[in-house]
Parts: sequence; structure tokens; C-alpha cells
Amino acid sequence: MACTREVAFGVNLIGNNGAAPADEASSLAGWAPVGSRTTLSAHVEKDDPPAAMLPAVDDGGREHRPSGSRYVLAARRDGEEDGLRHPVPAGALVPRVTYRVAGWVAVQSGGGEHAGGESHVVRVSLHVDDGGECRVLGCGAVCAGVAGGWVEINGAFRLKATPRGATAVHVHGAPAGVDVKLMDLRVFAADRKARFRHLKEKTDKVRKRDVVLKFSGGAGVEATASIPGAAVRVVQMDNVFPLGTCINGSVIQDPNFVDFFTNNFDWAVFENELKWYWTEAQRGQLNYRDADALLDFCDRHGKPARGHCIFWAVDGSVQQWIKDLGRDDLASAVRGRLTGLLSRYAGRFPHYDVNNEMLHGRFYRDRLGDDAAALMFREAARLDPAARLFVNDYNVECANDPNATPEKYIELIDALRRGGAAVGGVGIQGHVSNPSGEVICGALDKLAASTGLPIWITELDVSEPDVSLRADDLEVVLREAYAHPAVAGVVLWGFMQGRMWRQDASLVDADGTVNEAGQRLVNLRREWTSDARGTIDGDGHFTFRGYHGTYVVQVTTATGKILKTFTVDKGDTSLVLDMEI
Repeated sequence: MACTREVAFGVNLIGNNGAAPADEASSLAGWAPVGSRTTLSAHVEKDDPPAAMLPAVDDGGREHRPSGSRYVLAARRDGEEDGLRHPVPAGALVPRVTYRVAGWVAVQSGGGEHAGGESHVVRVSLHVDDGGECRVLGCGAVCAGVAGGWVEINGAFRLKATPRGATAVHVHGAPAGVDVKLMDLRVFAADRKARFRHLKEKTDKVRKRDVVLKFSGGAGVEATASIPGAAVRVVQMDNVFPLGTCINGSVIQDPNFVDFFTNNFDWAVFENELKWYWTEAQRGQLNYRDADALLDFCDRHGKPARGHCIFWAVDGSVQQWIKDLGRDDLASAVRGRLTGLLSRYAGRFPHYDVNNEMLHGRFYRDRLGDDAAALMFREAARLDPAARLFVNDYNVECANDPNATPEKYIELIDALRRGGAAVGGVGIQGHVSNPSGEVICGALDKLAASTGLPIWITELDVSEPDVSLRADDLEVVLREAYAHPAVAGVVLWGFMQGRMWRQDASLVDADGTVNEAGQRLVNLRREWTSDARGTIDGDGHFTFRGYHGTYVVQVTTATGKILKTFTVDKGDTSLVLDMEI
């Protein structure tokens, strides 16, 4: 996380709009209209601040509410690029530092053609003038309803080099005839070190438990009185929180890949080999050989595998012969796919992604009706009742895709449940660049509170050419996931250079060398593994605090060494275990 200039973390770079200024002029200070007819004006919200606003959370876990009730209104907008802008002071943005954008927006009818729509996208972007060439970086996008209230907008950005020209924050996005309201927008450097300290404290509460081992004499020990003072070593064998990665038929032939996989990952997922376009590229010509080979590989190494995926909702990922089918034949093919796949592998895959990326595609629902997706879940549950059935989608954690907000994901899950779908888990893919921990946590909080379902990050990769920054970015996501009580596991979308879907995301170089990002993963796994040493006290007890998982304890007495195994489950009270030695 190195940078060449000192960074003032948490300091707003664009003033204090919304901070209850003394007059309208100071409320509008720094803001300029974008658009030939756009006008700006200052207003006061009736509530102080609006009661519906949820507090934002800073890097250290502290809550932040709007500092006042004033807002800026951009009216008479003629298009989606019109709105308002605020310059960022020259030299304020430091390269390689992650900056957060956070504030509240709302929309209201301006009397235009689109003013009566249910909701509209509002965006925040950073415009960077690099010597006459303007670059636009997305910094957040939300859907705000005309009849609704204020909506929090969040995002992040990072610059590779110092801008050669002016930079400015733009707020825009809604169509012509819709007025945009803005309150308390802040742009500030994110203090990742402070965030990590907060997450370590949170992790201790979420993933660890106090354990008391009560030793008593038994076979091989002359008397219980001889136990106090005996040396104890407690070693964690595995963690209940799994880390996994995707595999394919090619990478499992690479000894360097297999070595890193078997030593650092607990689960697997097949990159392509279980997808319908792979198992039945041509109608009626089934190919399960590749999936069978990968399953055999996982079985040999004791790694469970996620089933990805039964269907894929995006048109571009559906093979042509399926697209050519009429409604009845398509419905029959869907049932055939369900029966063939889930009957063949019943009990083999603990998870299934049922209809991948439904926030971004409607192929089956458009052709078979809105109940098509719920039917897939119902049939999958009937055919393999032991499997946990997931929704799975991308960009939900990035706050920059209005099609994939946590709120829209919740609406999708609620609709599936109303249709009788046994939704068992929420998949967040995690194809990220320059992630913001606070934004990720906010999405996880919303999903957990509304669905009550376990969340998995299912396809994590972090794309960043600078391997040091890549390591930092990876740590951001992994720490947020591990510290959140609703997250039950993380699966990476590969790790080896030249064998990944995204560029600049590897943890291991092509020659097998573990790079800085890969070493960060190894270090975090080591940090999240308990190892305790000491002696049994006068009451025959040994106490430690450890991560949830399975353990072996070695007790060394005058008569020799004794080994015992035990499990630390989740719980709010101390775990007391009787250990007869």
C-alpha cells in the first residue's frame, strides 16, 4: 500500500455540502451545472437529517450520518450526462491510493417524458483530464425512485498516475425530465490499515471461541494429580470456513498447480466442464467424461466441488441448438437437463448454481415464463434434496452496476421463493478491481439481513497489473468475507498465470513461483489457523481461544505423549470439553 506522498485519510476532498451551511450560496459553493439548460439550487430537507437514511460506516467501523439537511437540486436536465460537477483540488489525488465516494441521492419529477418512471439510475463518476484526453471512471451507481426517498450511493476509484489536467466529480445518469438531488457527497482516501484493524477485531468475535479443555486421569496416567503442569500443544487441522478455486481438465495436469491447490484450498468448482454448453454442445450428444474426470480428481484429494452451473440465463452463454427450439421443445430440454445431470450426480455436489446470472439475463424466463427459474429450483430440490441450491451473479458487491444492486438481488430471491424455489444460498461472484471493503460489507449486510441465507463468494479474482496492489486488493476481499458472519466460504476463479479467465489476477506465476498476492493468501490462511502451547493448570484445565474447526491436542506427561482430537463449533459461550487421558 505504498505511495509517494503523504495521504490524509478520511478527509473530504470536495468540501462540506450538506453540512448545514449558513446560506444558499455557501451550500452551492464549488458545484457547477453540467448541461446547457441545467440549473442548480439549494434546498432544505424537512427531516434533519432524513430519518430514512441509514448511517454509512467509515474505515474503522464507525457510523456516519449526513451532517446536515441541505441538498443541491439539479433541474431542467436534457439528458443522462447532465447534472452537476465539483472539481477536485489539483494534487489532491495520490496515485495507487484507493478513494471512496459516498453520499445520498434522490430523484424527483421535473415534468419531462420520463419523469413518471418507477426508478432511474443515478451515477457518480470521476472525469480526469490527461493532457486533453478525458477519462471517465465509474464511482458508483444506484436506482432511485421518483416516489421513493434518499438512497445511499457508494463506490471507489484509484488512479495509476498523477492527472496531468483537471479532475472533477460528476453526478448524473437519470433521463431528461428527472431532477437529481444530492446530499453530503464525500470523496476521501480509504484507510485500509484502519479497516483491517477493525476487521481483525470483528473476526475475533465472529470466527473464534474460548475453549476450556478439562483433563482427567485415565489409562496410562497413574493419577489425576499428576496432570497439572503437563505440557500441552493444540494445533488446528482445518478451518470450517472453506477456501476453494476453480479447476479444469488442463490445469490438473500441471504439477505446480496441483501442489498449490492441494496445499491451500479446501473446495473446487469446475470452470466449464459441468455447464450445459459443455456437456451437450450438440443436441443429444452427451459428454460427462470431463466432469467425471474432475470429480475423480477431487475425490482423490478429498476436495468437495460446487456444481456450476445447471443453466445459464445470459443469451450469449446458451448454445445455438437450444436457441433454435420452440417453447414446448425447450421446456422438454430443460427438464431433460435437470433429470440427466442431477440424477447422474445425486449426492456428489454439495452446491448447485441453478440458473447463473439471472440479474443479467432472462433467456429461459423470456421463453418459458417467469416461473421457469423457480421450476428449475423446485425440480433440482426434488432430484437432489441434499444439495444446497444457489443464485449466483456478478457486480453485486461493486456498487457500480444498476442491474445488480443488492436490492435487485433480494427482489429476485423473494420472487423465486414466492414461486416455491428452495433457494439455499446466495452466490456473489467477486470479479473485482480496486475493491472497497466498506462497499462489499454494505452489500453483504443488506443480503444477509433480508434473505437470512448463507453467502458464498463463488468466483473471486482481483485484476490489477501491480502485484503489490493486487495482494492488497485480495486481502480487502478476503478479510471482509472472513469477518462477516453471513459468509460461509470463498472460492477463487483460478490462481495461476496463463490459466485464468481474467488477466493480471494470478497468485502463482506460470513457472510455479508464488507471487506477492499468492503469499498474501498463504499468510492469511496461516493467520486464521490456531496454534496454542502451554501447561495444564492446577485445576487440570488448559484454556485457549481458537478459530472454528477441528483440532488435535498433544499432552506430554511423565509417561509419554497422548493425542486427542476435538472440534470447535460456533457458539457465544465458552466450549468446555472433557479430555480423559
